[in-house]
Amino acid sequence: MNDQVTRDEAKQKAQAVKEFYQHLTVYAVVNVLLFVINLVTSRGNWWFYWPLLGWGIGVVAHGLTVFLGSGGRGES
Repeated sequence: MNDQVTRDEAKQKAQAVKEFYQHLTVYAVVNVLLFVINLVTSRGNWWFYWPLLGWGIGVVAHGLTVFLGSGGRGES
């Protein structure tokens, strides 16, 4: 029984880490695209960093939850 619980916890942790890296990848790709769009459309008016910062806070919070917190899945 205890072995199964440990195995399930490990699967949940692995899934949480996978989801974090997917989130980080989408964040990077989208923000590079936003930078390029900003560069092409309005060079003098830099706005791309606002979504970069706002979403970045969410990515950092997600990472802290996955790697340092419980992530809503029990103790890490």
